[in-house]
Amino acid sequence: MKYNELEVNKNKRPTRAGRGIAAGRGKTAGRGTKGQKSRTGHSKMPAGFMGGQRALMQAIPKLKGFKSIHQKATVVYTDRLSGLSGKVDNFTLADRNLIESPYEKVKVIARGELTSKIDLETQGASKNAIEAITSMGGTFNKVAVPQRIAKQN
Repeated sequence: MKYNELEVNKNKRPTRAGRGIAAGRGKTAGRGTKGQKSRTGHSKMPAGFMGGQRALMQAIPKLKGFKSIHQKATVVYTDRLSGLSGKVDNFTLADRNLIESPYEKVKVIARGELTSKIDLETQGASKNAIEAITSMGGTFNKVAVPQRIAKQN
């Protein structure tokens, strides 16, 4: 056997840092001397941590209140529905310029007199509005907001 034919198996055991001078990586254990990165837990800093100085998220001013992610309903009153008859949905209301777009959430609220029978299909209605519709012989159905149809290219 020759020296260049020897097969050396690498030591699979990891080095045990911080176990004394005889272990090879004692005292500072390869972390250098002092400083933030020599301490335990230095790699687990919270998001936005800026090295001990005041974090940016703490420094910037905050706005009062909050903004809701839920879409607000457009209000339609029952006295505005008096000229309509038959099935009334978002598209009918948009055609009569009672709402801006048929693709928005609509809630009907009681105000004034309802003079005609209607079958209402919107996203919501108050109890008094439902009573006014049913007293005229109409019905109320709660439906989802209509979705826009995607254009085919």
